[in-house]
Amino acid sequence: MRRVGVFVCHCGTNISATVDVEKVAEAAKSMPNVVFAMDYKYMCSEPGQGVVRDAIKEHNLNRIVVASCSPRMHEPTFQKTLDSAGLNPYLLEMANLREQCSWVHTDKEKATQKAIDLVRMAVAKVSRNYELFTSTIPITKRALVIGGGIAGMQAALDIADSGYQVTLVEREATIGGKMAMLDKTFPTLDCSA
Repeated sequence: MRRVGVFVCHCGTNISATVDVEKVAEAAKSMPNVVFAMDYKYMCSEPGQGVVRDAIKEHNLNRIVVASCSPRMHEPTFQKTLDSAGLNPYLLEMANLREQCSWVHTDKEKATQKAIDLVRMAVAKVSRNYELFTSTIPITKRALVIGGGIAGMQAALDIADSGYQVTLVEREATIGGKMAMLDKTFPTLDCSA
């Protein structure tokens, strides 16, 4: 069973100056699968993250929506918060109210309605999320350079100088590419071979 918690951030006045965050949190309470919703002054602060951790435990939440700033800025912050509360960090969705609502609107009513829509979409998305896990695979650090012209030879030398094994492949019988076909090179008129 999906038990979604919604946390709406004021972001100081960055969001709350244009969006009625209390109204957004109240609207979230009636959305499907939402069992807890609230607003808070600074969700990304340590006390704000503590509020999320406490709510996860107290209300047995298994999906989280944070309506605040850009996910690019704070998604890792809240993923760590979920992880520290014992919840898979990929059961998080963020609704970007700052950049997509408050910073682009001047009409508070329209911005608030858009914020409610963004939260509704995030709740629908997080309800379909499933646990993901990071994994690592062993790699062999070596390179294949295709083409034994001047650029290919230089690339192979640079990689080899960095300490990696390199295999250089050329389809012709000799290396050097077009350079090997020239008689003399400018400015020294040296033999190109």
